Amino acid sequence: MDVLVASAGAWMWNEPIGDVTEESFDAVFGVNVRGTFFTVQKLLPLLSDGASIVFIGSGAADKGDPGTTVYAASKAALRSFARTWTTDLKQRGIRVNVLTPAAIDAAAFADLPPGFKERTASRVPVGRLGDEYEIATAALFLASADSSFVTGIDLPVDGGIGQV
Repeated sequence: MDVLVASAGAWMWNEPIGDVTEESFDAVFGVNVRGTFFTVQKLLPLLSDGASIVFIGSGAADKGDPGTTVYAASKAALRSFARTWTTDLKQRGIRVNVLTPAAIDAAAFADLPPGFKERTASRVPVGRLGDEYEIATAALFLASADSSFVTGIDLPVDGGIGQV
């Protein structure tokens, strides 16, 4: 196997720290952290030397938005995995990177409060929401030989919303 994209994502919307339960914490960390960890661990013997691992992160890991405490921490864990596994797997030449989308016009917007999508789009420096194709293109870059000297990074694909 040459490429592994770990794209797990479970989250609780608007769950302030005082409302977090053991069940909701375990559900989010179970999918985002535990699921990612053991997926890679179990597939590691199948990965070829020089393979690429790409995690799908979230801009929430860097922002500190209210109500995202557990989700944000779970996605920050992926960033830590990329850093440590870059050195753990260097003898095999396996590259590990995080692709961090934000402000993407995806189905998840349907479950958010009315007006959220429009408010988000108005904050994006490029003046629009991104689309899923733009995330796929960035993932292909990180998976390809075109990024052979790229490892351990977090690549924001967010129209600049997390950058300015």
